[in-house]
Amino acid sequence: MSAQATQQEVTHDPAYTFAKYESEVRPLAKYPNVGANMVYPALGLVGEAGEVAEKVKKLWRNQGKMAADACTPEERRELAKEIGDVLWYIQAFAGELGMSLAQIAEMNSRKLLDRAARNVINSAGDNR
Repeated sequence: MSAQATQQEVTHDPAYTFAKYESEVRPLAKYPNVGANMVYPALGLVGEAGEVAEKVKKLWRNQGKMAADACTPEERRELAKEIGDVLWYIQAFAGELGMSLAQIAEMNSRKLLDRAARNVINSAGDNR
């Protein structure tokens, strides 16, 4: 099944934004010292990313699936749910830094576009 067919199974409001997401989920944060604790979202982010990796590993190990096109709609939904958990921790971490997801995304886009323009997109190191 193609990625396009899977996307059609999931409803999506094209007007939904990072800002709307943050306004809906940021108030749900329940961890010690919300607003002054970057440790909790950083560790949660790593844990949830690990869950994504575990699901992918098992799809590869047990079924030989390496490409998303090989996954069933249910497998894609399960992976998407885990990616959503990663997103929640990213927004929590961004909030701890006093930043929005849109700011983080824009900053990352500018960094990558600059690297591409300087032909160092595949180079080693953080500050290239």
